[in-house]
Amino acid sequence: MQVGGAIGSTDRLGGEAEERPVHFGEIFATMYNNLGIDASQTTIMDLGGRPRYLVEGHSPINELV
Repeated sequence: MQVGGAIGSTDRLGGEAEERPVHFGEIFATMYNNLGIDASQTTIMDLGGRPRYLVEGHSPINELV
């Protein structure tokens, strides 16, 4: 995993992302990817017994993988 870089840009005060905001789902997908788990295919059972994807609708951050 590449570290030590910046992804996107923020406003003047660093409070809001202006370019390439990152969603927490992307962070989890990146973490699972680094652990060797395909988050787009792996499911777990919820309390109702229904399968749920680990991360729905997000993929790993390409700049870090």
